[in-house]
Amino acid sequence: MSQVNRRTFLKSATVAAAAVGVNAMGVSRVLGANEQLRVACAGIHGRGRDHIRGFNSQPNCSVVALCDVDENDLGKVANMTKRERGGAEIATYVDVRKLLEDKDIDILSIATPNHWHSLMAIWACQAGKDVYVEKPCSHNIFEGRKLCEAAKQYGRIVQHGTQIRSSEAIREAMDLLRDGVIGEVYMARGLCYKWRNTIGTRPEEDPPKGVHYDLWLGPAPKRPFSHNRFHYNWHWSWDYGNGDIGNQGVHQMDIARWGLGVGMPKHVSGMGGHYMFKDDQETPNTMVATFNYPDENKLLVFEVRHWMTNQEEGATIGILFYGSEGYMVIPSYDSYRTFLGRDREPGPSGRKGGDHYKNFAEAVRSRDEKKLNAPIEEGHISSALCHLANASYRLGRSFDFDPATETSSDDDVNALLTRQYRSPFVVPASV
Repeated sequence: MSQVNRRTFLKSATVAAAAVGVNAMGVSRVLGANEQLRVACAGIHGRGRDHIRGFNSQPNCSVVALCDVDENDLGKVANMTKRERGGAEIATYVDVRKLLEDKDIDILSIATPNHWHSLMAIWACQAGKDVYVEKPCSHNIFEGRKLCEAAKQYGRIVQHGTQIRSSEAIREAMDLLRDGVIGEVYMARGLCYKWRNTIGTRPEEDPPKGVHYDLWLGPAPKRPFSHNRFHYNWHWSWDYGNGDIGNQGVHQMDIARWGLGVGMPKHVSGMGGHYMFKDDQETPNTMVATFNYPDENKLLVFEVRHWMTNQEEGATIGILFYGSEGYMVIPSYDSYRTFLGRDREPGPSGRKGGDHYKNFAEAVRSRDEKKLNAPIEEGHISSALCHLANASYRLGRSFDFDPATETSSDDDVNALLTRQYRSPFVVPASV
């Protein structure tokens, strides 16, 4: 984009984001049915590669820019993406604030570490971009709520990366639960039995050449670099990740909550530990969490295991629903089975996937957030349950929670529902 256009964009923006120099632009391009959606992907490791493929596979949609703090891989992935797009140029950035100055970008797709998700998405909303943000949408409950507020205030379409919600079979399963296929549903059990070996120990050292480490830290506290807190293994450090309940488990938590038809709980209990290994991991590798809904008379139980385990009706990463007339098992992202009566007779079943990127692109073109399969409000609530389980585990006690205020009467709990943000990477109290 030319410097003249950039200056015009900055001059025409009307609302400034707190302390970061990212400006808001409330007017979107009016998109025709055959006009290209221009996507920028922030975070190119792991899920980021899927984002690039997912958006480039949509009709009249293309990834035109990439952003990552690790220049060692940024150029390689940009060249790969360029080849896949028939030689079309790909803009590259290391600082998302520079990327957001480009008014010709319609969508920011976020696949960074968790501690960046909400702030980056809020900045994107303020800059007039629609957002696809990976799960969990937040690192804590406070910033997840601020993201919901930003999406509403700036009129943005924001999709949460819990892609199971776009599976046609799972959507059918949810309809069946509401229709009473297993009677009155009183309990859901989420399973995250994912084999996780030790991460070992790694020293603190200088970051690799080409890594913009201060930008990688962003909102998190200043701390020396370690490879065990960098690519992927950041999931197991409290400063950046949320353990496996917030990594893999948020998918199953989302479906468990959806099937029960509940939101925030009133009572939370989480217990577990880091078993077998003595390494750099801070988060638990084994946990059992319960969420009580006394008004709805329902219970959600979630279990994380990391090593040797059994399947439960074929599910190791899945969900079971228990009702007055049977039960349902969801053993994968795209299938379900039901068992009815005391004799466990096979009931309705199905298998069919879906396209979460397609659903998002269609909602963006229509400017209709109701078309989203995973709207950000739902993503916030499901992410919040993971954060609440972690808070209970870290404090070593159960606690009551107020769904209306999204706070607890326990000040120690409330301290874990937000964080001290490192300037200038601050999630604003007012978006």
